Amino acid sequence: MKYLFLVNVLLAIIWAAVGGTFTVPNLLFGFVLGTIVLFIIREKAGTLRYFQRVRRIVSLLLLFIVELIKSAAKVAILAVCPNIKLKPGFFAYELKTDRDLEITILANLITLTPGTLSVDVSDDKKYLYIHAITIDDLEDMREEIETGFERKIMEAFR
Repeated sequence: MKYLFLVNVLLAIIWAAVGGTFTVPNLLFGFVLGTIVLFIIREKAGTLRYFQRVRRIVSLLLLFIVELIKSAAKVAILAVCPNIKLKPGFFAYELKTDRDLEITILANLITLTPGTLSVDVSDDKKYLYIHAITIDDLEDMREEIETGFERKIMEAFR
């Protein structure tokens, strides 16, 4: 499966070389064309799992964009409220995954989401320590991470 991504990148480079234009939009267009080619020959090339993974990664990215917009709106509302009622704090999130890549992606997505910050991972990789600008319902926050980011990450990278 890893070689299919490289084949797709190679097809994008070939596309750019044939056109003589090595710009980011042209390389992205070549990558999309390569994806279409691999999709057309998926039965012969055995690329079905590759497309399932791409779909899951796109799903993770869409979830991140939605969460980014929601949390940015929440932080903006907190910032403009005349009497701010913050309940900042740290909490430990029990990780379901133990893979370094998945933990790193989860920690980064949490940090990139306004109002939250990944602080540390326990030495045994069982807990991710998070700071939130306001904690209204701790169990709800944990469940959102588990059923949102962590589940999508595990689906995409396993």
